[in-house]
Amino acid sequence: MALNLDQRVVEDFGREWSRFDQLHVDPAELSKIFSQYFEVFPWEQLPENPQGFDLGCGSGRWARFVAPRVARLHCIDPSVKALEVARSNLADFNNCEFHLAGVDNLQLDDHSMDFGYSLGVLHHVPDTFEGIKSCVEKLKPGAPLLLYLYYAFDDKPLWFKAIWKLSDLMRRLISRMPYRLKLWTSQFIAVTIYLPLARLARIMNRYGLNTAQIPLSIYKDKSFYTMRTDALDRFGTRLEKRFTQSQIRKMMLESGLERIQFGDRPPFWCAVGYKVNR
Repeated sequence: MALNLDQRVVEDFGREWSRFDQLHVDPAELSKIFSQYFEVFPWEQLPENPQGFDLGCGSGRWARFVAPRVARLHCIDPSVKALEVARSNLADFNNCEFHLAGVDNLQLDDHSMDFGYSLGVLHHVPDTFEGIKSCVEKLKPGAPLLLYLYYAFDDKPLWFKAIWKLSDLMRRLISRMPYRLKLWTSQFIAVTIYLPLARLARIMNRYGLNTAQIPLSIYKDKSFYTMRTDALDRFGTRLEKRFTQSQIRKMMLESGLERIQFGDRPPFWCAVGYKVNR
């Protein structure tokens, strides 16, 4: 039976988190991004002393904000290198457990978790729907699952989508380069495309202008380090899928979640659902 992962993608992310371990990011910036991802997460509905999982924990950058709020957090990643970085970054927490595993061989009991989240991960596996189902199986009835999946630019005009198609062609070419060449190409893109567009959006924002249609405008208040990280993430990954809101809702419902709620602000799409209480 084929595993629901692409080993080359796993290796690429291991290299990414080894190079960009997030230690050089202002904690306030990471905290703000974390709050954007978790805006729809129902912290107040979790039981006392909850335990849950971070599927695709990478460097542990989000786990560092979750761990202080819960009794136990299972940090899961199929990359040895990524888990090494996460262990180091989360060394101050004694309630984190680390699992070298993919989404289809989660080392957790079914119906045992009070919550789960997977941010920016399941659009990089061969079968996103099966990945969501695997996560849902580990939840207790009524427990929430938070997902972030790349969106298909549902609300963008045709010219914006055309720009994305061009960038996706670039991604397909760059992601197949040798790692060192791929790394430096992505950093060149960060300098020549991400940074100028982000700074343009920042200037427009200061004058009260709408920046929603400016590509990469979400980086207007982010550091260059984050742009460099995300440029490698975006252009260095061989496998990428994008979904409309309706497609994500359908997958979540069919995987056994209900009461689906989407965030109405970037990043898109963040959504939370609750395991059906049967």
